[in-house]
Amino acid sequence: MAEEGECRNCSEGGDDENTMKEEEDNEDQSQSSSESEDEGAEEGHLQALEQALTQNPHNYDAHVQYIKSLRKYGHVEKLRIAREAMSSLFPLSPTMWQEWAKDEACLNTSLEAVPVIESLYERAVYDYMSIPLWSDYLNFIQERDESVSQCTPEGIAKIRALFERALTAAGLHISEGGKLWTAYREFEQALLITMEESDNEVKSKQVDRVRNTFRRQLSVPLADMDVTLEDYKAWELKQGNDIDHLTGISTTVLSAYKKAVEMYKSRADHEEKLAAGKHADSEKLQHYLNYTSFEKCSGDPARIQVLYERAIAEFPVVTELWFGYTQFLDSCLKVPNIIKSVYARAVRNCAWVEALWAKYMLALERFDASEEELSEVFERSLQCGFSNPNEYLDLFLTRADGLRRKIMDKSEINSTSWFALLKETFQRAADYLSEHLNYTDQFLNLHAYWARLEFQLAKDVAAARGVWESLIKKSGGMLEVWQRYIDMELTMNNVSEARAIYKRCYSKRFKGTGSEAICEAWLRFEREYGSLADLDRALMKVTPRLEELRLFQHLQEGKSQGVVESGSSDQKDIIPKPATYKEGPQKNLTKQSNRFLASNKRKIISGHHEENVESKRQKFAAEAILASEASDREYIQSKNIDNLEGDFVSGKSASRGLDEESEEANLSPLKQAVYLDECTAYVSNLAMEVNEEHIRQFFSDSGGVKAIRLVRNRTSGISKGFAYIDFENEENLSAAVAKNKQKLFGKKISIARSNPRESRRRGSAPGIRASGRGGRASFGRGDAIRTEEKQEISSKSAPTVVSHRRGGHVKLVGNNTFAMPRNVARPLGWGTKDSKGKAPEETPKSNEEFRKMLLES
Repeated sequence: MAEEGECRNCSEGGDDENTMKEEEDNEDQSQSSSESEDEGAEEGHLQALEQALTQNPHNYDAHVQYIKSLRKYGHVEKLRIAREAMSSLFPLSPTMWQEWAKDEACLNTSLEAVPVIESLYERAVYDYMSIPLWSDYLNFIQERDESVSQCTPEGIAKIRALFERALTAAGLHISEGGKLWTAYREFEQALLITMEESDNEVKSKQVDRVRNTFRRQLSVPLADMDVTLEDYKAWELKQGNDIDHLTGISTTVLSAYKKAVEMYKSRADHEEKLAAGKHADSEKLQHYLNYTSFEKCSGDPARIQVLYERAIAEFPVVTELWFGYTQFLDSCLKVPNIIKSVYARAVRNCAWVEALWAKYMLALERFDASEEELSEVFERSLQCGFSNPNEYLDLFLTRADGLRRKIMDKSEINSTSWFALLKETFQRAADYLSEHLNYTDQFLNLHAYWARLEFQLAKDVAAARGVWESLIKKSGGMLEVWQRYIDMELTMNNVSEARAIYKRCYSKRFKGTGSEAICEAWLRFEREYGSLADLDRALMKVTPRLEELRLFQHLQEGKSQGVVESGSSDQKDIIPKPATYKEGPQKNLTKQSNRFLASNKRKIISGHHEENVESKRQKFAAEAILASEASDREYIQSKNIDNLEGDFVSGKSASRGLDEESEEANLSPLKQAVYLDECTAYVSNLAMEVNEEHIRQFFSDSGGVKAIRLVRNRTSGISKGFAYIDFENEENLSAAVAKNKQKLFGKKISIARSNPRESRRRGSAPGIRASGRGGRASFGRGDAIRTEEKQEISSKSAPTVVSHRRGGHVKLVGNNTFAMPRNVARPLGWGTKDSKGKAPEETPKSNEEFRKMLLES
């Protein structure tokens, strides 16, 4: 039985061991699986942050999360790279700098690593003022710097200089500045203890140094000033001086201490508000602003500077603080190194604020910074993503202002190279901003500034004009551009050049009343600067233009006012519509005819007309022709461009070959152009891109070209492929015809003598043909047709419309026999099947045949 029990116990013990091994194996497997899951989640999280930073390197929050994750997972090399990448774009917070320096100090304990970590602390205290950061920096140097720990003269001098820097930067911090003072005193006291008793002179100096540190601290308003006083009493007691009742303290030290206590009491309320943790950020910021205003009343620049540094450490991206801080430094402190440092930190914290960059460049110029430093700041500012193009314009102008001042103030430098840099700056600004600021006053002022400097500083008139010409190509539809260009020429006393600019722009279409303004300005210019002949020439050009503008304005006003009620269809027909620039002259004539006939409806009563139809038709034709001619001028003038004078607008005829003065003096703006074609060549099969100049060059060897009339489409102005060329004599015409079938722009052109009388004999109707520049309508080819004949042609070519008694329009069809002689037409009531005596000798003629018979006689 005993053996069986022993066997059972052994077997049970074996089972327990097996069970424990299985449990351990399961735990290891679960632990390894959980670790693999954590590693997968870690890698996924890091990859997501890396992708976010790749897409947007300026994502501040992504940088912070990425650094925290790398520090948590222990990726040392990636962590260094991530911290360097973030510090190159943004200033790190004091906490992040502390973590970075401590991590590096733990990883590198060798003496060679001390300079590297020291440089990290230097970068850290540059970004923000932080008492904990300065304390860590001082402790690290005392512990890890061998020269300091061994109390060598070089080490002692180094740590003392670092303590003095810390006190200058943050020693006036009322709530926490006492920590730095205490650390300084403790270092000096520890140094005193290490000195040998035999060296009385050195020890006496050290005692005075400690006493002086106590007295300096007691003169500064800090928290726990009473504790500092008690420490000072205890230390003096050790030195054998009993000052328990302040009787042993000098009057100067006692007076400074009492003054510091009063200063602390006056600021205690502000310090309590800042120390309270229940306030929101907006309330705390307002407390800082109120506190700063209070300190400015006391007039202590050092205390104001420290207070601004405290506020910025907590609110680094509040632009109001940076503007207030830099304004205070520019007006009160005026220390170059401090001001440059603050501006550099300001643009790192608020890179999107253009005004800070502009002030930064002005501060550098104020302290005679090098051109390399100024250029580097300017180029960095252009890389920031400002939302308004005017901000980029202000940066360019700030840079240009600085270069201009250098050229004017420093005569010893090479002005040529500096002006080349100035010109490059203006050109970059124009190219950079043309897409965003075109047709704006700001863009105009930029070019005006540029042109003035080209003329005044470089004495280059051609370059100044080139500035304006480049702006005209971009903003030529802006009236102010031409006016400023003219003003510059008048400033240089270039009257003829100013007149040439007026000739280029008086016919352009400007916004609002700009077209009228430029015409009136030209007349005023000629009265003040020109001769009587100049004034007459200007009047010949400007008067038709002003008439057209007034007519167009009158028609637009009539259209906007409505004139009639919108519900009446009959009254709608008589509303005058302005002749648009897109419609050709013949289209306007047809519209005028329809409106005139619609406005003169007649009722047919008892088989006879109430009024003489023919007389009204003639009256309409005369008015329609005048309206058509006015619309012709408006249409043709709309085709004018900068380098054309608009021959038809000024009344010039291309076929007469007259000079400018005789044309303007003798031709009326409303007079029709008539072409006799006595010595004229007809050219066809022209390429679409051929213009008058190409034709003139083609016939240059023939000579004697007087005028060229390239026929164009009335609406689009595109060439129709044929033209008429007038020559001085038959010899020149024969030489031109001899060039038949020669190529022009790759096409064989046909050249023949133009003979309109022969074409009429062959049966062609003497209708209206297109001639002259732009395809202007001209009646006939022979002698001038009288006004009455024009009226008859216009009236009979228009569709005949009469009123129906229900208000509709009825168009009469068939041959019109209204004005036909009675011996030719059938009598009234005569039917087709009726016979009355002897049949007529010939078939009755239509109006069209009758008209041909009269014209050929």
